[in-house]
Amino acid sequence: MYARLIGEAIAQRAAGPLLFLRRSVDVGLNEAVEVEGADGAVRLGRIAALDEDTVTIELLDDTAGLALAGTRVRFLGEALHFPVGPGLLGRVFNGVGKPLDGGPPLAARQSYRVDGLPIKPSARAAPCEFLETGFTAIDLMNSLVRGQKLPLFSGGGLPHDRIAVDIACNARLPGRAGADAAGARDFAVCFAGIGIPHDSAEFFRNEMEKSGALARTVLFLNLASDSSAQRLLTPRYALTAAEYLAFTEGKHVLVILTDLTNYCEALREVSASRGEVPSRKGYPGYMYSDLATLYERAGRIHGRPGSVTQMPILTMPNDDITHPIPDLTGYITEGQIVLDPELHRRNIYPPIRLLPSLSRLMKDGTGKGLTHADHPALAAQLYASYSQAQQTRLLASVVGDDGLSATDRKFLAFGDDFEQNVVHQGTAARTLEESMATGWAALRGLPESELHRLSDQQIRAHCVPG
Repeated sequence: MYARLIGEAIAQRAAGPLLFLRRSVDVGLNEAVEVEGADGAVRLGRIAALDEDTVTIELLDDTAGLALAGTRVRFLGEALHFPVGPGLLGRVFNGVGKPLDGGPPLAARQSYRVDGLPIKPSARAAPCEFLETGFTAIDLMNSLVRGQKLPLFSGGGLPHDRIAVDIACNARLPGRAGADAAGARDFAVCFAGIGIPHDSAEFFRNEMEKSGALARTVLFLNLASDSSAQRLLTPRYALTAAEYLAFTEGKHVLVILTDLTNYCEALREVSASRGEVPSRKGYPGYMYSDLATLYERAGRIHGRPGSVTQMPILTMPNDDITHPIPDLTGYITEGQIVLDPELHRRNIYPPIRLLPSLSRLMKDGTGKGLTHADHPALAAQLYASYSQAQQTRLLASVVGDDGLSATDRKFLAFGDDFEQNVVHQGTAARTLEESMATGWAALRGLPESELHRLSDQQIRAHCVPG
């Protein structure tokens, strides 16, 4: 690392988290800088844009009290790095990797670029193997696979924070208790709160401490009061920590990013400050490629034992799934989990709406030798039966219950039972075996002739009462 000094006269103007300089040296995009104000405080930043005449710097720390007069900028000659080492788990950091837990500085063994290093397509291994979250609606119906990116689409007032914490606390490799020595050695969580209120940050931290999950977690907390430019780096620091844990220490790492909507709002704010031409709903035209730089850091690498699995969480503005944020996310990721306000109003937790939810890689992580030989068939039958129950509810709203056949009434009862006993589970985590047991129990109320997705052997073994 080297430093070059720009004199104070070159700083031209400031706008929010951005500092504009006259370009007088040869610098590169995303290069790290140190900005020293007249008050002596040193603020970290990076080069966000440049042209022949101007260098635009994003400041990652508070700009209060920063005056143009007397400001000096040091270019560090390399991209932002995050020092990582064996003591990473159990630590709490702010959005740019500074400790918040009062502990000592990290004993860094290596330093990784926070923007990540591209993985050659030929080096990527296909996502495979099941990762248990503790939620039946995910594990049984939309299974998460190691190396996958599976977003959760939420809305205002829905309990996505609670779901995020429960997944972080209960997720585990199948067949292993999350707190035993093997689970602690092979599995880890990187949790990033992006642009969150102070009470949400305390909730995340306290819940993980109470459950003991913090010992296997790296926690990054970017508050709503922090710089919007810092918000753009928080998921990158979390993913950098995940890549170290996965590809250096060989762990299977689950990365939870919440809330990506706050990230995209910060992207729009910074883009507007730069004077860039907006695209759909005011977001920059490069938002798709920017999100891809985050999501595509999930995966596995041939010859290395670890994996990085992502569960980004975003709130859909106005509950609109066609909004640019969920729309672009859906193009990049392998499915989605959708929360339902109606289920939430009925006190069903987690309020996951199954019919529009999908895990495109479920087939690669379930079945014989991976979860259970009957798992794929059971999930397919439950989907088909629940879909039929929804159609029957619509029919009943038109003709009334008296106009339904005996089979239709059984599907109505199945729909209620499925939501109350399979989807709904309260705060208690379930193993996959327990989730499958609740699924078989729900199907026993249907006629055998309607179980088209199951073999005769499966029906006799699991769906015949007694």
